[in-house]
Amino acid sequence: QVQLVESGGGLVQAGGSLRLSCAASASIIGIYTMGWYRQAPGKQRELVASITSGGSTNYADSVKGRFTISRDNAKNTVYLQMNSLKPEDTAVYSCRLTMRLDYWGQGTQVTVSS
Repeated sequence: QVQLVESGGGLVQAGGSLRLSCAASASIIGIYTMGWYRQAPGKQRELVASITSGGSTNYADSVKGRFTISRDNAKNTVYLQMNSLKPEDTAVYSCRLTMRLDYWGQGTQVTVSS
């Protein structure tokens, strides 16, 4: 079974940057999708960005041009580089691995102050 651990969240001023990491406990082999989701208080959880085993990426319209998802297969880690952060980006960000089974990390808090 795979465990996912997120890190890199914190408090940042509007316009600043953060890099989130999602480290998996084992190598991910085969067809998969890894994604970053976020949920703000009073709002539905939404997909922020995803990357497939083939390297295809997708982004929510609200973060296009500001966020970049990437991976380091040797480190079993997926990253989310967040630039030009806005207060509306404030949320708990969670990592998800979809393959034969579905795995979620515990989430990391991102707070963007105005």
